Amino acid sequence: MALLFCDAFWGTDFSDQSGYEAILQRLQDGRHMCKDVEELLKMRALAEEKYGRDLVAIARKAEGQTEIGTLKASFDKLKAEIEKTGNLHIQLSERIKEEVQKIEAFREHQREQRKKLEEIIEKLQKPKMLLHKKTMEVMSRARLCRQAANLAEKQYKWNVDQLEKMCQDWESTYRSACEVFQQQESERINILRCVLWEHCNLLSMQCVQDDDCCEEVRKILEQCDIITDNNCFIKMKKTACRPPALIEFRSYSDLNANGGVRRVETKRLSVMLPGMSFSAYPETGSNSAGSYTSAQQTGGGPEKYMVLYDFKAQEDDELSISKGQVVTITEKGEDGWWRAWRDGISGLVPKTYLTKISVQSQSTRLVAAHPDYNPIK
Repeated sequence: MALLFCDAFWGTDFSDQSGYEAILQRLQDGRHMCKDVEELLKMRALAEEKYGRDLVAIARKAEGQTEIGTLKASFDKLKAEIEKTGNLHIQLSERIKEEVQKIEAFREHQREQRKKLEEIIEKLQKPKMLLHKKTMEVMSRARLCRQAANLAEKQYKWNVDQLEKMCQDWESTYRSACEVFQQQESERINILRCVLWEHCNLLSMQCVQDDDCCEEVRKILEQCDIITDNNCFIKMKKTACRPPALIEFRSYSDLNANGGVRRVETKRLSVMLPGMSFSAYPETGSNSAGSYTSAQQTGGGPEKYMVLYDFKAQEDDELSISKGQVVTITEKGEDGWWRAWRDGISGLVPKTYLTKISVQSQSTRLVAAHPDYNPIK
Protein backbone atom coordinates (compact mmCIF):
# COMPACT_ATOMS: atom_id res chain seq x y z
CA MET A 1 0.00 0.00 0.00
CA ALA A 2 1.35 3.43 -0.94
CA LEU A 3 1.87 5.80 1.97
CA LEU A 4 0.50 9.35 1.81
CA PHE A 5 2.20 12.58 2.81
CA CYS A 6 -0.98 13.82 4.45
CA ASP A 7 -0.90 10.85 6.86
CA ALA A 8 2.75 11.11 7.87
CA PHE A 9 3.81 14.76 8.23
CA TRP A 10 1.69 16.30 10.99
CA GLY A 11 3.05 18.32 13.89
CA THR A 12 2.92 17.20 17.52
CA ASP A 13 1.15 20.45 18.53
CA PHE A 14 -0.26 23.60 16.96
CA SER A 15 3.09 25.38 16.79
CA ASP A 16 5.06 22.40 15.48
CA GLN A 17 5.83 22.67 11.73
CA SER A 18 8.44 19.92 11.51
CA GLY A 19 6.31 17.84 9.11
CA TYR A 20 5.71 20.80 6.79
CA GLU A 21 9.40 21.72 6.91
CA ALA A 22 10.38 18.11 6.14
CA ILE A 23 8.20 18.14 3.03
CA LEU A 24 9.61 21.50 1.93
CA GLN A 25 13.13 20.21 2.46
CA ARG A 26 12.37 17.14 0.36
CA LEU A 27 10.99 19.32 -2.42
CA GLN A 28 14.07 21.54 -2.20
CA ASP A 29 16.31 18.48 -2.43
CA GLY A 30 14.35 17.30 -5.45
CA ARG A 31 14.86 20.69 -7.07
CA HIS A 32 18.61 20.39 -6.50
CA MET A 33 18.51 16.88 -7.96
CA CYS A 34 16.85 18.25 -11.09
CA LYS A 35 19.63 20.80 -11.36
CA ASP A 36 22.24 18.07 -10.93
CA VAL A 37 20.66 16.05 -13.74
CA GLU A 38 20.56 19.20 -15.88
CA GLU A 39 24.26 19.82 -15.27
CA LEU A 40 25.09 16.20 -16.07
CA LEU A 41 23.18 16.32 -19.34
CA LYS A 42 24.67 19.71 -20.22
CA MET A 43 28.20 18.40 -19.71
CA ARG A 44 27.34 15.27 -21.71
CA ALA A 45 25.92 17.46 -24.50
CA LEU A 46 29.07 19.57 -24.55
CA ALA A 47 31.23 16.44 -24.62
CA GLU A 48 29.17 14.93 -27.46
CA GLU A 49 29.32 18.20 -29.41
CA LYS A 50 33.09 18.53 -28.94
CA TYR A 51 33.62 14.88 -29.83
CA GLY A 52 31.45 15.21 -32.92
CA ARG A 53 33.19 18.38 -34.08
CA ASP A 54 36.59 16.78 -33.50
CA LEU A 55 35.55 13.78 -35.62
CA VAL A 56 34.35 16.08 -38.40
CA ALA A 57 37.62 18.05 -38.21
CA ILE A 58 39.67 14.84 -38.32
CA ALA A 59 37.74 13.60 -41.36
CA ARG A 60 38.16 16.90 -43.20
CA LYS A 61 41.86 17.29 -42.38
CA ALA A 62 42.79 13.77 -43.44
CA GLU A 63 44.74 13.81 -46.72
CA GLY A 64 45.19 10.51 -48.56
CA GLN A 65 45.08 12.18 -51.99
CA THR A 66 48.06 10.20 -53.26
CA GLU A 67 46.31 6.82 -53.03
CA ILE A 68 44.43 5.28 -55.94
CA GLY A 69 42.01 2.48 -56.71
CA THR A 70 39.94 0.65 -54.16
CA LEU A 71 42.15 1.59 -51.22
CA LYS A 72 41.51 5.27 -52.02
CA ALA A 73 37.77 4.52 -52.15
CA SER A 74 38.04 2.70 -48.81
CA PHE A 75 39.94 5.59 -47.25
CA ASP A 76 37.43 8.14 -48.63
CA LYS A 77 34.57 6.02 -47.28
CA LEU A 78 36.29 5.89 -43.87
CA LYS A 79 36.60 9.69 -43.84
CA ALA A 80 32.94 10.07 -44.88
CA GLU A 81 31.74 7.68 -42.17
CA ILE A 82 33.90 9.42 -39.56
CA GLU A 83 32.35 12.74 -40.56
CA LYS A 84 28.89 11.13 -40.48
CA THR A 85 29.61 9.77 -37.00
CA GLY A 86 30.70 13.23 -35.90
CA ASN A 87 27.47 14.77 -37.23
CA LEU A 88 25.43 12.09 -35.45
CA HIS A 89 27.17 12.94 -32.18
CA ILE A 90 26.46 16.63 -32.78
CA GLN A 91 22.79 15.77 -33.36
CA LEU A 92 22.83 13.72 -30.17
CA SER A 93 24.19 16.77 -28.35
CA GLU A 94 21.28 18.87 -29.65
CA ARG A 95 18.75 16.27 -28.50
CA ILE A 96 20.33 16.13 -25.06
CA LYS A 97 20.11 19.93 -24.89
CA GLU A 98 16.41 19.68 -25.71
CA GLU A 99 15.98 17.23 -22.81
CA VAL A 100 17.78 19.71 -20.54
CA GLN A 101 15.36 22.43 -21.60
CA LYS A 102 12.42 20.15 -20.81
CA ILE A 103 13.77 19.48 -17.31
CA GLU A 104 14.36 23.21 -16.77
CA ALA A 105 10.79 24.01 -17.82
CA PHE A 106 9.44 21.22 -15.60
CA ARG A 107 11.48 22.40 -12.62
CA GLU A 108 10.37 26.00 -13.12
CA HIS A 109 6.73 24.91 -13.35
CA GLN A 110 6.99 22.97 -10.10
CA ARG A 111 8.72 25.89 -8.41
CA GLU A 112 5.91 28.29 -9.32
CA GLN A 113 3.24 25.82 -8.24
CA ARG A 114 5.03 25.11 -4.97
CA LYS A 115 5.51 28.82 -4.31
CA LYS A 116 1.78 29.49 -4.65
CA LEU A 117 0.91 26.70 -2.22
CA GLU A 118 3.56 27.87 0.23
CA GLU A 119 2.10 31.38 0.18
CA ILE A 120 -1.40 30.02 0.87
CA ILE A 121 -0.16 27.87 3.76
CA GLU A 122 1.84 30.78 5.19
CA LYS A 123 -1.26 32.98 5.08
CA LEU A 124 -3.23 30.35 6.97
CA GLN A 125 -0.37 29.57 9.33
CA LYS A 126 -0.11 33.11 10.69
CA PRO A 127 -3.76 33.48 11.87
CA LYS A 128 -3.62 29.94 13.17
CA MET A 129 -0.63 30.72 15.34
CA LEU A 130 -2.18 34.02 16.42
CA LEU A 131 -5.44 32.35 17.44
CA HIS A 132 -3.54 29.63 19.23
CA LYS A 133 -1.61 32.23 21.16
CA LYS A 134 -4.77 34.10 22.10
CA THR A 135 -6.44 30.87 23.16
CA MET A 136 -3.57 30.08 25.46
CA GLU A 137 -3.75 33.55 26.94
CA VAL A 138 -7.49 33.21 27.51
CA MET A 139 -7.00 29.87 29.18
CA SER A 140 -4.44 31.46 31.46
CA ARG A 141 -6.72 34.28 32.33
CA ALA A 142 -9.57 31.82 32.98
CA ARG A 143 -7.50 30.07 35.56
CA LEU A 144 -6.39 33.30 37.18
CA CYS A 145 -9.63 35.19 36.91
CA ARG A 146 -12.31 33.08 38.49
CA GLN A 147 -14.41 36.15 38.94
CA ALA A 148 -14.80 36.68 35.22
CA ALA A 149 -15.17 32.98 34.58
CA ASN A 150 -18.39 33.20 32.64
CA LEU A 151 -17.20 35.92 30.34
CA ALA A 152 -13.84 34.29 29.94
CA GLU A 153 -15.49 30.95 29.39
CA LYS A 154 -17.70 32.35 26.66
CA GLN A 155 -14.77 34.09 25.09
CA TYR A 156 -12.74 30.98 25.50
CA LYS A 157 -15.46 28.87 23.90
CA TRP A 158 -15.75 31.32 21.01
CA ASN A 159 -12.03 31.22 20.44
CA VAL A 160 -12.06 27.45 20.62
CA ASP A 161 -14.81 27.32 18.03
CA GLN A 162 -12.97 29.72 15.81
CA LEU A 163 -9.79 27.77 16.30
CA GLU A 164 -11.53 24.54 15.48
CA LYS A 165 -12.98 26.05 12.34
CA MET A 166 -9.66 27.51 11.36
CA CYS A 167 -7.95 24.20 12.08
CA GLN A 168 -10.43 22.41 9.87
CA ASP A 169 -9.73 24.86 7.08
CA TRP A 170 -6.01 24.54 7.64
CA GLU A 171 -6.18 20.76 7.79
CA SER A 172 -8.16 20.63 4.57
CA THR A 173 -5.76 23.00 2.86
CA TYR A 174 -2.75 21.20 4.26
CA ARG A 175 -4.13 17.85 3.15
CA SER A 176 -4.66 19.21 -0.37
CA ALA A 177 -1.18 20.71 -0.34
CA CYS A 178 0.30 17.37 0.76
CA GLU A 179 -1.50 15.62 -2.06
CA VAL A 180 -0.18 18.16 -4.55
CA PHE A 181 3.31 17.89 -3.09
CA GLN A 182 3.18 14.11 -3.34
CA GLN A 183 1.93 14.37 -6.90
CA GLN A 184 4.81 16.73 -7.70
CA GLU A 185 7.31 14.34 -6.17
CA SER A 186 5.82 11.41 -8.07
CA GLU A 187 5.95 13.38 -11.31
CA ARG A 188 9.53 14.43 -10.60
CA ILE A 189 10.64 10.88 -9.93
CA ASN A 190 8.78 9.62 -13.00
CA ILE A 191 10.10 12.34 -15.33
CA LEU A 192 13.67 11.89 -14.14
CA ARG A 193 13.37 8.15 -14.56
CA CYS A 194 11.98 8.61 -18.07
CA VAL A 195 14.68 11.15 -18.94
CA LEU A 196 17.45 8.85 -17.75
CA TRP A 197 15.81 5.92 -19.53
CA GLU A 198 15.55 7.91 -22.74
CA HIS A 199 19.14 9.05 -22.29
CA CYS A 200 20.27 5.42 -22.07
CA ASN A 201 18.18 4.57 -25.15
CA LEU A 202 19.82 7.43 -27.06
CA LEU A 203 23.25 6.17 -26.10
CA SER A 204 22.30 2.63 -27.14
CA MET A 205 20.99 3.89 -30.48
CA GLN A 206 24.15 5.89 -30.95
CA CYS A 207 26.25 2.78 -30.37
CA VAL A 208 24.22 0.94 -33.02
CA GLN A 209 24.66 3.83 -35.44
CA ASP A 210 28.39 3.91 -34.73
CA ASP A 211 28.58 0.19 -35.43
CA ASP A 212 26.60 0.66 -38.67
CA CYS A 213 29.09 3.30 -39.77
CA CYS A 214 31.99 0.97 -39.01
CA GLU A 215 30.20 -1.84 -40.87
CA GLU A 216 29.95 0.38 -43.95
CA VAL A 217 33.68 0.97 -43.75
CA ARG A 218 34.30 -2.77 -43.34
CA LYS A 219 32.17 -3.50 -46.42
CA ILE A 220 34.31 -1.14 -48.47
CA LEU A 221 37.49 -2.62 -46.99
CA GLU A 222 36.33 -6.09 -48.03
CA GLN A 223 36.43 -4.83 -51.62
CA CYS A 224 39.99 -3.56 -51.23
CA ASP A 225 42.25 -5.69 -53.45
CA ILE A 226 46.03 -5.44 -53.49
CA ILE A 227 46.40 -6.85 -57.00
CA THR A 228 43.80 -4.45 -58.41
CA ASP A 229 45.48 -1.42 -56.84
CA ASN A 230 48.93 -2.52 -58.03
CA ASN A 231 47.58 -3.13 -61.54
CA CYS A 232 45.98 0.31 -61.47
CA PHE A 233 49.27 1.90 -60.47
CA ILE A 234 51.17 -0.01 -63.20
CA LYS A 235 48.66 1.03 -65.88
CA MET A 236 48.86 4.67 -64.81
CA LYS A 237 52.61 5.01 -64.26
CA LYS A 238 54.31 2.30 -66.36
CA THR A 239 57.39 3.36 -68.36
CA ALA A 240 58.71 0.39 -70.39
CA CYS A 241 57.86 -3.28 -70.69
CA ARG A 242 61.40 -4.70 -71.01
CA PRO A 243 64.93 -3.84 -69.80
CA PRO A 244 67.38 -1.95 -72.04
CA ALA A 245 69.16 -3.95 -74.75
CA LEU A 246 72.46 -5.59 -73.95
CA ILE A 247 75.73 -4.31 -75.46
CA GLU A 248 78.13 -6.93 -76.73
CA PHE A 249 81.65 -6.57 -75.46
CA ARG A 250 84.43 -7.61 -77.84
CA SER A 251 88.07 -8.05 -76.89
CA TYR A 252 90.49 -6.22 -79.14
CA SER A 253 93.48 -8.19 -77.92
CA ASP A 254 92.41 -11.28 -79.90
CA LEU A 255 92.28 -10.01 -83.49
CA ASN A 256 91.65 -12.67 -86.12
CA ALA A 257 93.32 -12.95 -89.46
CA ASN A 258 90.54 -11.08 -91.30
CA GLY A 259 90.86 -7.97 -89.18
CA GLY A 260 87.74 -8.84 -87.17
CA VAL A 261 87.46 -9.59 -83.47
CA ARG A 262 86.29 -12.57 -81.46
CA ARG A 263 83.53 -11.92 -78.90
CA VAL A 264 84.73 -12.87 -75.45
CA GLU A 265 81.76 -11.87 -73.24
CA THR A 266 78.57 -9.86 -73.28
CA LYS A 267 77.79 -7.29 -70.59
CA ARG A 268 75.78 -4.12 -70.15
CA LEU A 269 77.42 -0.86 -71.16
CA SER A 270 78.13 0.90 -67.89
CA VAL A 271 79.51 4.16 -69.25
CA MET A 272 77.07 6.56 -70.89
CA LEU A 273 76.68 10.25 -71.23
CA PRO A 274 74.48 11.89 -68.58
CA GLY A 275 70.80 11.76 -69.53
CA MET A 276 71.20 9.01 -72.19
CA SER A 277 69.38 5.69 -71.95
CA PHE A 278 70.61 2.29 -73.04
CA SER A 279 68.46 2.51 -76.14
CA ALA A 280 70.85 5.20 -77.48
CA TYR A 281 73.38 2.43 -78.30
CA PRO A 282 72.70 -0.04 -81.09
CA GLU A 283 71.94 -3.59 -80.10
CA THR A 284 74.43 -6.12 -81.52
CA GLY A 285 72.79 -9.46 -81.72
CA SER A 286 75.50 -11.31 -83.70
CA ASN A 287 79.28 -11.47 -83.80
CA SER A 288 80.11 -10.54 -87.40
CA ALA A 289 83.57 -10.06 -88.82
CA GLY A 290 84.74 -6.57 -89.57
CA SER A 291 82.88 -4.99 -86.60
CA TYR A 292 85.90 -2.71 -86.13
CA THR A 293 87.08 -0.50 -88.96
CA SER A 294 90.49 1.06 -89.01
CA ALA A 295 90.80 4.79 -89.48
CA GLN A 296 92.94 4.16 -92.60
CA GLN A 297 90.05 2.28 -94.21
CA THR A 298 87.81 5.32 -93.84
CA GLY A 299 90.42 7.32 -95.72
CA GLY A 300 92.87 10.07 -94.80
CA GLY A 301 94.87 8.28 -92.08
CA PRO A 302 94.37 8.46 -88.28
CA GLU A 303 91.88 11.04 -87.03
CA LYS A 304 92.21 13.37 -84.07
CA TYR A 305 89.44 13.58 -81.47
CA MET A 306 89.03 15.71 -78.35
CA VAL A 307 87.88 14.12 -75.08
CA LEU A 308 84.58 15.58 -73.78
CA TYR A 309 84.30 13.67 -70.45
CA ASP A 310 86.63 11.90 -68.08
CA PHE A 311 86.76 8.14 -68.50
CA LYS A 312 88.53 5.66 -66.22
CA ALA A 313 89.53 2.31 -67.66
CA GLN A 314 87.77 -0.67 -66.09
CA GLU A 315 89.35 -3.42 -68.18
CA ASP A 316 92.94 -4.18 -69.22
CA ASP A 317 92.29 -3.27 -72.87
CA GLU A 318 90.65 0.09 -72.06
CA LEU A 319 92.40 3.49 -72.00
CA SER A 320 91.86 6.12 -69.30
CA ILE A 321 91.31 9.62 -70.71
CA SER A 322 90.60 13.07 -69.26
CA LYS A 323 88.47 15.95 -70.47
CA GLY A 324 90.29 18.24 -72.95
CA GLN A 325 92.89 15.69 -74.09
CA VAL A 326 93.44 14.95 -77.79
CA VAL A 327 93.66 11.31 -78.86
CA THR A 328 94.30 9.57 -82.15
CA ILE A 329 91.67 7.05 -83.29
CA THR A 330 93.15 4.04 -85.06
CA GLU A 331 90.08 1.77 -85.15
CA LYS A 332 86.32 2.36 -84.94
CA GLY A 333 84.06 -0.36 -83.63
CA GLU A 334 80.40 -0.75 -84.55
CA ASP A 335 79.49 -1.34 -80.89
CA GLY A 336 80.48 2.20 -79.87
CA TRP A 337 84.01 1.43 -78.63
CA TRP A 338 86.98 2.90 -80.53
CA ARG A 339 90.67 2.17 -80.21
CA ALA A 340 92.57 5.35 -79.27
CA TRP A 341 96.29 6.13 -79.18
CA ARG A 342 97.87 8.63 -76.83
CA ASP A 343 101.38 9.02 -75.37
CA GLY A 344 102.42 5.66 -76.78
CA ILE A 345 99.52 3.81 -75.12
CA SER A 346 96.64 2.23 -77.01
CA GLY A 347 93.25 1.20 -75.62
CA LEU A 348 89.48 1.22 -76.04
CA VAL A 349 87.37 4.30 -75.23
CA PRO A 350 83.63 5.01 -75.71
CA LYS A 351 83.00 7.07 -78.84
CA THR A 352 80.32 9.14 -77.07
CA TYR A 353 83.09 10.66 -74.95
CA LEU A 354 84.87 12.05 -78.05
CA THR A 355 84.31 14.79 -80.58
CA LYS A 356 86.13 15.13 -83.87
CA ILE A 357 88.30 18.19 -84.40
CA SER A 358 89.04 19.79 -87.76
CA VAL A 359 92.54 19.95 -89.24
CA GLN A 360 92.81 23.69 -88.62
CA SER A 361 91.70 23.47 -84.98
CA GLN A 362 93.86 20.38 -84.60
CA SER A 363 96.96 22.29 -85.71
CA THR A 364 96.11 25.14 -83.40
CA ARG A 365 95.67 22.79 -80.45
CA LEU A 366 98.93 20.98 -81.18
CA VAL A 367 100.83 24.26 -81.35
CA ALA A 368 99.15 25.48 -78.16
CA ALA A 369 100.15 22.26 -76.47
CA HIS A 370 103.85 22.77 -77.38
CA PRO A 371 106.00 23.96 -74.43
CA ASP A 372 107.53 26.83 -76.43
CA TYR A 373 104.22 28.19 -77.65
CA ASN A 374 103.49 31.76 -76.49
CA PRO A 375 100.33 33.41 -77.88
CA ILE A 376 101.67 36.90 -76.97
CA LYS A 377 104.45 36.59 -79.51
